[in-house]
Amino acid sequence: MASRTEPQPTLTESYLRQGARMLALIGVLLLIAFCFVASSICIAIVLASFLALLADPAVQYLERLRFPRFVAAGLVVLAGALTLVVLAYGAYSKAAEFSDNFDIYANRIHELVAPISSRVEHVRDSAGELIHETTPKEAPALPTRESLSWTTYLVRGVGSIGGALVIGGVVPFLVFFMLLVREKLYVMFKALAGTRLDIDSLLRKVKDLVIGYAIGNIFIGVLMSAASVIVFWQMGLKPAITLGIVSGMLNLVPFVGMVLALAVPLVAGLVQFHGTTAFLIVIAVVILLHLITENLLLPRFVGSRLDIGPVAATVGLLFWGWLWGVAGILLAVPLTAVMKLLADSDPALAHLSNLLARNPRRFLRRRAALAAVPEAETAIKRLG
Repeated sequence: MASRTEPQPTLTESYLRQGARMLALIGVLLLIAFCFVASSICIAIVLASFLALLADPAVQYLERLRFPRFVAAGLVVLAGALTLVVLAYGAYSKAAEFSDNFDIYANRIHELVAPISSRVEHVRDSAGELIHETTPKEAPALPTRESLSWTTYLVRGVGSIGGALVIGGVVPFLVFFMLLVREKLYVMFKALAGTRLDIDSLLRKVKDLVIGYAIGNIFIGVLMSAASVIVFWQMGLKPAITLGIVSGMLNLVPFVGMVLALAVPLVAGLVQFHGTTAFLIVIAVVILLHLITENLLLPRFVGSRLDIGPVAATVGLLFWGWLWGVAGILLAVPLTAVMKLLADSDPALAHLSNLLARNPRRFLRRRAALAAVPEAETAIKRLG
């Protein structure tokens, strides 16, 4: 049987295809611009969506116990909000306790830094005298541009403390309403996707991804916290439980997790340790735990569920961090993984799926596999 050749597209069809691609690119750029300008709204919606996916199994369990859905959703959201309030109050009390002893920490830091500061000042004075002797006249001052403060970067997306409080107050209500109208949202997404996407499979994969990502990180955080508590308790660092939990959980923060996990016990050790050996042990233990987390535990319990490559995850952290600051960094990995699932669901986004995949496939093999299925002819034409 002779192989059938596809007809070549006409010039008008080529122009239309290029125009459609340009419109799609413009739409993506406009979407990014909207996410940047309306960052607080987007962060609240994304965070509420993830929390609703996490809370939905608990709501379904209460429904099986004969609770009405609105009662079950209200109880779950209320329990989650109370848990967060208790954690926030505990963090505030510890911060207040630290502020009460701030003078002690400041004096200790000054004692440790004083020898280094004196040497730096001596070198600076010597360099200033040398420059003054060798420079015949004062050089003209050049205009300098103010650099972006790191605090400005951290609050990007939420705007300010007031904006963060608004987001924190709105998110529980968004979660409650999303849980309450879950079926209506499902029908809406089903109608929006049409026959282009298998919305049932996509929603199931997104739900499994978010739940697996949260459970995996909580499990690893508990292990790291337990190990840190044991080490700090053996070293006599107080309060060992609080410092161990905070340091262990901070180990999970992308990019700066190791620095934050080190800072907590080292600051506490300033007034408790009197030798360098204890500081070196703390540094070695925290670095070791961080390496175990990044190279063994996270790939085993979290990375296997996401199916995104390390380069894609790093680029995703940079992009979402630029877009939404620290909130974007915390949400970067699950958001990038969701983008990978969306790309997997649409044959037209096969190239994007391969860019994000941990083990990218050859595009020709994917095309050949689609060509073997008669129903996929339209998808092959969209792939070009």
